[in-house]
Amino acid sequence: MAQRPLDVLHNSLESSVLVGLKGGKEYRGTLKGYDVHMNVVLQNADELKDDTAVRRLGVIIIRGDNIVFISP
Repeated sequence: MAQRPLDVLHNSLESSVLVGLKGGKEYRGTLKGYDVHMNVVLQNADELKDDTAVRRLGVIIIRGDNIVFISP
């Protein structure tokens, strides 16, 4: 049975996820929360460039309208 996008997010809570944004930026961190607009909260987040951590950010909130993908 196919899962809905929010079901996949719910199953990924407290797990490491990769989030890609418009403009090519990517962030990796622990998914702590989300809402129906796909706004997400990441803990221990790192900004990535070429799959390498460039900057450690800690807790961040990413607006859903900027998200291109979320990979569990």
